[in-house]
Amino acid sequence: QVQLVESGGGLVQAGGSLRLSCQTSGRTFGSVTMGWFRQAPGKEREFVAARRWGTVNTLNSWYAESVKGRFTISRDDAQNTLYLQMNSLKVEDSATYYCAAQPDFYGDPFIPGGYTYWGQGTQVTVSS
Repeated sequence: QVQLVESGGGLVQAGGSLRLSCQTSGRTFGSVTMGWFRQAPGKEREFVAARRWGTVNTLNSWYAESVKGRFTISRDDAQNTLYLQMNSLKVEDSATYYCAAQPDFYGDPFIPGGYTYWGQGTQVTVSS
């Protein structure tokens, strides 16, 4: 069993920055795909960013077109924490953000249904 606990959301002015954190616990995987998704009221859950790790090397990373150049996904291996650094925030970035993990997964990282483990979500509100 894997537990994901998110933090770091809040209210920020457009153009500002936030860093979301996802603390992980449970078993350690030899390979894992981890991602960030967001969901605004009345909308489907939307892919934001994902990264795939092997036993040693980072294998792949992906970003939604809308966040390229502004968001960065990373992980602190020592603290088992996934991060999403969000810069140059826009009003349209406002949503509940979720972290997700799927061990031994090499398929499409853009689809929420491909992930087994999810955090509880953290709210991000960007004001103009």
